[in-house]
Amino acid sequence: MTPLIFDRGLLRRRRERAAARVADVAPVLEAAADLLLDRLDDTTRRFTQALEIGGRGVVAPMLRARGIADVVSLDLSPAMAARGGGVAVAGDEEMLPFAEGAFDLVVASLSLHKVNDLPGALIQIRRALRPDGLFLASLPGLGSLQALREALVVAEVAVSGGASPRVSPFAELRDMAALLQRAGFALPVADQQKLELAYRSALGLVADLRAAGEQNTVLARDGRIPPRGLFAQAFAALEASLPMAMPLPLLMLTGWAPHDSQSRPARPGSANARLADALGAEEHSAGEAAGPGREGRG
Repeated sequence: MTPLIFDRGLLRRRRERAAARVADVAPVLEAAADLLLDRLDDTTRRFTQALEIGGRGVVAPMLRARGIADVVSLDLSPAMAARGGGVAVAGDEEMLPFAEGAFDLVVASLSLHKVNDLPGALIQIRRALRPDGLFLASLPGLGSLQALREALVVAEVAVSGGASPRVSPFAELRDMAALLQRAGFALPVADQQKLELAYRSALGLVADLRAAGEQNTVLARDGRIPPRGLFAQAFAALEASLPMAMPLPLLMLTGWAPHDSQSRPARPGSANARLADALGAEEHSAGEAAGPGREGRG
């Protein structure tokens, strides 16, 4: 059974409220989307029908500017989906409401990090792609908001003797390529980039998180009123060095829906030429390599 980590209903409500002010964080969202969509320049494949998930009014216009006229925007929040400026669908990434093979491109920029069943969501996305369709995604990686997380933990322990999860958990890069492969993607690639962000105040950081609909939605959070002085103490620690560095590690995922035209690794033992011949080198057996006149380990 899939463990439930996030309150998806709360996430939808917070995204709905954030839709009115998400433009305040458009520069950050655009910078992240730029890094992701640059990968379209690495392929000669031309795309005609795209699905963008959770783009918050930023990704859909960028796809259209690249010549993809047919773009559908999906978000948990109807108001946030409508910001894409075209066909808008309110829906859940874990239960995509699209026919199999409906798109030849799916883009999810900073939008899959709060699904409870990420493997299941990836399978849904792969099914929505046509053969040889492309999936691009970015997720905040391990270390995101680390300074905020640490300041809140230290302050809460000081004022109450314990700590509640107040910042979401984030994924690790080492898991991502395996998840893509498990979901049935061909040629899976996962790598990491970083957005260097800095803030003049802790309140500025909090305002950006609210504008993006990125407040804490962890089910295990403490729902009670926060201890008195918690945020004042945590924010004072954060602001001890200004501007506050708040780098955003981005896990970048690329995968293709399988197709017969895609390259595959050669079958072991099927080579018809030797590496030694290609290099013009003399080939020796393992015993010869450590024989007389050569240095070897006993």
